[in-house]
Amino acid sequence: MTCQDTLNLQRFRRSMRLQGYDYRQSGAYFVTICTYQRHNTFGTVIDGNMVLSQWGEIVNDEWRRTETVRANVELDAYVIMPNHLHGVVLIVEDATANKSAKKYHNANLQNTAGSLGQIIGHFKSIATKRIRSVAATREAPVWQRGYYEHIIRNEESLNEIRAYISSNPGRWSEDSLHISGR
Repeated sequence: MTCQDTLNLQRFRRSMRLQGYDYRQSGAYFVTICTYQRHNTFGTVIDGNMVLSQWGEIVNDEWRRTETVRANVELDAYVIMPNHLHGVVLIVEDATANKSAKKYHNANLQNTAGSLGQIIGHFKSIATKRIRSVAATREAPVWQRGYYEHIIRNEESLNEIRAYISSNPGRWSEDSLHISGR
C-alpha cells in the first residue's frame, strides 16, 4: 500500500463520534477497546472468570491508574477480557481546569486535552509502553486503532451497562468479540 492509498483510506474513514459533541464535558461514557486483530493477549476465561495474563495485569494497572493521574476522571465498572476491555468512564468537573478553555467550541473536540479521546489515547499509549517493556517483540501493535464509545444518558442505561460488563466473562463463548484460537 502506498502513502497515497493510506491517505485516501483515512479521508474516507468515518468517525463514529457524535459530531459537534464536546467529549470534554461531564458525563458517563461506555467504552470498548480491542486488541490488535482481536488477539487474545490479556488472558483467558476459565469457568466464567477472567484470568489475566501478564499483559492483562499491565492493562488492569494502567486502567485503574487513569483516574489517579487525571483529576477529571472517575472509573466505574470495567472488565478486561482476552481481547478487549469494557469500561465506564466518568468525566467530572475538574476544579483546576481553565474555565475559559471549557467554553471554547470546536467541531472536532474528541482529541483535545481532557477529552474522552485524549484519555483513552493516553491509556493505550502508556499500557503499550509497559507491555513492550516485557514483550518478546517490541514492535508489534497491541491495540486496534480507535475505540468504541457510547454516551450514557441516564441511570437505567448505566445500570444495564454495569450488568453487561459484570456478566461478560460468563458469556464469553457467545461474545461477538470472541474469536477462538487467537
